[in-house]
Amino acid sequence: MSTGEHRLDAATEAFVTHRNLLFTVAYELLGSAADAEDVLQETWMRWAGVDLGTVRDRRAYLVRIATRQALGRLRTLGRRRESYIGPWLPEPLLTSPDVAEDVELADSVSTAMLLVLETLQPAERAVFVLREVFAVDYDEIAETVGKSPAAVRQIAHRARAHVAERRPRGSASAAEIRSALEAFQRAVETGDLRRLLDILAPDVVMLGDGGGVAKAALTPLVGPEQVAALVARLRTPDAPATLEPAQINGHPALIFRLDGALSTVLTVRIDDGLVTGLYAVRNPEKLSRVERETPVSR
Repeated sequence: MSTGEHRLDAATEAFVTHRNLLFTVAYELLGSAADAEDVLQETWMRWAGVDLGTVRDRRAYLVRIATRQALGRLRTLGRRRESYIGPWLPEPLLTSPDVAEDVELADSVSTAMLLVLETLQPAERAVFVLREVFAVDYDEIAETVGKSPAAVRQIAHRARAHVAERRPRGSASAAEIRSALEAFQRAVETGDLRRLLDILAPDVVMLGDGGGVAKAALTPLVGPEQVAALVARLRTPDAPATLEPAQINGHPALIFRLDGALSTVLTVRIDDGLVTGLYAVRNPEKLSRVERETPVSR
């Protein structure tokens, strides 16, 4: 084996070893599996040309490359989302049961948390994700985002405070989430909205992401009555819906199928025992990752 082949084999081994981690970093920064995969390709192209003899920590170096590529893409996505038709929601991922066992990882990839991260500036989002989720040290983050360690500490403090104000107030258990989704499922299947209304917060918000491709409300639905009215419309004899429990982004969720075709992925946010957010992704371009599991890791 030539020196060049040996070096490429070593580079490939390192990339494959950390691939799931790199995907998760990119996904948490972008909220899009498709864009995260593009970032992985860009990361590999740059990694393949690196002199491994100069790399002290291959994991850290790969994370640095992926983060920089994601940041560049994040700024472009921000402009794209300004013209998005209707509410924008993160791309749902079918995840394995072991993701739910890592509470911090499951929380970081949840729909509710990804929507909170959307409210951060790109640099704040990168610093928060790298520090709080992946425990990257401040000096490494500083090199990654091109700022001083002191500036990164300030950004991290500001981002933590911002997220703390907006994240779910209490960590809902898997049982609470399943109970809420079962009530939703029962309301759709039977038309009995009473149990659903009992668990909806007075200020509950339902967002539907159709992306201008699938039918969805173009503005958020606010309040139990509006949500219940939408649920009542889902029960149509001419288009029977089947609802399947699934593990989406580390948490229980429901997958809707109409006449056997994948239609909607529904996730929920729970605060203090009540459903405060319902998130329905209907854009078919965002549903490719719910038919097979996507590995995520820290």
